[in-house]
Amino acid sequence: MITNDIYGAILLMAVGMITVFLILIIVITLGTLLIKLVNKYAPEEVQTKKAVATANNAVQQVDATVKAVIDATVSQITGGKGRVTKITKL
Repeated sequence: MITNDIYGAILLMAVGMITVFLILIIVITLGTLLIKLVNKYAPEEVQTKKAVATANNAVQQVDATVKAVIDATVSQITGGKGRVTKITKL
């Protein structure tokens, strides 16, 4: 009686583990296939030099006023002890 219960439990566990393993393999395979299809038919846009230069100019134009505001804020919060050395746009 006990051996039948243990055998049934082990069999149920094995079937469950195999099922999960097979489903994971299917998910990984479909994910890889999807990535390959997207990369093939919808490649990433290439930025032109003009667009990069325009973006850099916009950052430089904004930097003067933004830097002044950030400097004033840091100075006020730190009581004049802190200073901003580098500002990068995220």
